Amino acid sequence: MPEKMRKAIGVILLVSLISTGFMSIVKEYISIPTNVAVFEKQKHSIDTSIEASANATSPAFSLSEKKNQLEVTGQKAGKAEIVYDFKGFPIKKTKVDVLPELKVIPGGQSIGVKLHSVGVLVVGFHQITTADGKKSPGEAAGIQSGDMVIEINGQKMEKMNDLTPFIQKAGKTGETLRLLIKRDHKTFQTTLTPAKDASEGIYRIGLYIRDSAAGIGTMTFFEPTSKKYGALGHVISDMDTKKPIVVDNGEIVRSTVTSIEKGTGGNPGEKLARFSSERKTIGDISRNSPFGIFGTLTEKLENHVADKPLPVALSNEVKEGPAEILTVVDHDKVEKFDIKIVSTTPQKFPATKGMVLKVTDERLLSKTGGIVQGMSGSPIIQNGKVIGAVTHVFVNDPTSGYGVHIEWMLSEAGIDLYQKNKKAS
Repeated sequence: MPEKMRKAIGVILLVSLISTGFMSIVKEYISIPTNVAVFEKQKHSIDTSIEASANATSPAFSLSEKKNQLEVTGQKAGKAEIVYDFKGFPIKKTKVDVLPELKVIPGGQSIGVKLHSVGVLVVGFHQITTADGKKSPGEAAGIQSGDMVIEINGQKMEKMNDLTPFIQKAGKTGETLRLLIKRDHKTFQTTLTPAKDASEGIYRIGLYIRDSAAGIGTMTFFEPTSKKYGALGHVISDMDTKKPIVVDNGEIVRSTVTSIEKGTGGNPGEKLARFSSERKTIGDISRNSPFGIFGTLTEKLENHVADKPLPVALSNEVKEGPAEILTVVDHDKVEKFDIKIVSTTPQKFPATKGMVLKVTDERLLSKTGGIVQGMSGSPIIQNGKVIGAVTHVFVNDPTSGYGVHIEWMLSEAGIDLYQKNKKAS
């Protein structure tokens, strides 16, 4: 082989080796997080094999180095930094939020939910037979299914019966009603003249309306000091309009599971339950959000399985592998069942589908077929920490479904993990 060719090959190989090493370092550099959150007295690991040292600039946490890994242990709530240097030169920083220690009591109880909306909800139209033919005054006034009737003639509408006196009076006097309507996040005014139903002799506006909704779900957690709770893990929508119900107020009561409709492929199962006979309110409902319902407990709630406060895990702490859920499949008994976290996303922003999970417990599979309606909100526990709640089932595979990370439910409940650090910064 000519000398020049050997030298050329040698140069190419050398460049390739240097490039490969350089690319490896670049990938490691990119993988180092710019922000990390950890609770007091808890640990967080950062994977890195870069030949670099890391120094804590604050006593908020301690730092130890292992092979290809840095371990951050939260000591005191506050903000700090890890500074990486390579051969004496600083190359990157990781901002560290050490959060105040937080523990919640997991739920698992079956609960009955009663929601009262802001105003009355329009769920459809009906045609009134009048002397001039069939008509729906509400539809003619530009009202749509899913709209909320907030006021009539300046008076607040809180329940369906509030509308009747205004409709009958306006019909007899020929008065035009002034309606304040809320659609999505905007309000507008419209006018409507009731029409006389020829068959019954009473005045109607041609709208189907509803002022409340009811159902069942599962309690996820409550904070033992404030008694703030979170449940369901997903929004409650109206069955007809499919739109989220805007809550004015509501309450939760105990419920009892009477039977189970087992889930099969293409046909999600369901817990059949009834409100407990005493129908005693155990908490209020102040919020109905994409992450569940939230409020404050007014009565003591126990599951007799895990009634002691447990730490919570941020989304970046959740790992693929074994976990368990707490839920009820028979009467009022809360039980633990095995599941597997199939995948998890360390989310930086609130989102409802942060985990994919699969039921592995043979007892639960035999009883329910997997995840069924009414199981939403069942708390997920991994390594002694509350990590989230069951939210949705896969229609074509009832053994699997989605889960939401607990940190987003805590935020919706009004438990701000970062509040003390905001004040300190």
